[in-house]
Amino acid sequence: MALRDLLAPKSEIPAPVFLGLSLFAIATLFGGWCLLTYGHLVRPDFLAPPDAVALAGWKRLGNLSLLENIWASLSVIMTGFLLASVLAVPLGVLMGSFQAARALLEPITGFMRYLPVSALIPLLILWIGIGFEEKVTVIFLGTFFQQLILISDVSARVSKDLIDCSYTLGANRRQVVTRVLFPACMPGVMDNLRVTMGWAWTYLVVAELVAANSGLGYMILNAMRGLFTDVILLGVFTIGILGLMTDTLFKLLRRVLLPWSATF
Repeated sequence: MALRDLLAPKSEIPAPVFLGLSLFAIATLFGGWCLLTYGHLVRPDFLAPPDAVALAGWKRLGNLSLLENIWASLSVIMTGFLLASVLAVPLGVLMGSFQAARALLEPITGFMRYLPVSALIPLLILWIGIGFEEKVTVIFLGTFFQQLILISDVSARVSKDLIDCSYTLGANRRQVVTRVLFPACMPGVMDNLRVTMGWAWTYLVVAELVAANSGLGYMILNAMRGLFTDVILLGVFTIGILGLMTDTLFKLLRRVLLPWSATF
């Protein structure tokens, strides 16, 4: 395949070429890591080599501590993210389509989405405590208001001609909302949920760095205190792999659940 074809905007490339470029990028990063560590360009207590990270992962898989921390983090992030999404999707669609809903929700949303969630953690600990509920609340606050404004923008961009056409064909208001507006919004909604899932992983680490006794963030914090860079990198890579898995899941769900998405 010619280089000019690879660099052409909006042009498809063969799947083997796509896979080869992806593997090349990964191999380049891994090669740079090996060069820095095995070439003794960086001290091991600042950057652990790949074999040390692999050994740390093997040990923690053997004693099940890594799996326990993964489960603790997944239970927190999925609970908080699902609660935020279940509320944000319908409210966001209404907010973007009905001026009355926008007038009610936009001022609060515009204020809350600029507040740093990490600054609210002391208050959340005071109000809720340091258990599971506090971490779930951090995830909820970190994603709900961002989802709400993004989903409202998706709803606002639905063509009014589509709505008018539905009324012309005899649909009532309830049918327009449930059978036209929501389906038209869902592809964009799914894309925004995929994006905010990445933010949720970031807020998870913030939540677990403060007053936690389990989870990947807790594991990273404990390793940082002892300067165990192999465990720190293990936690970071584990979060990255889990995030990549959830991202792939959202792509799959979009294709399976929204077969009409290519239309909108």
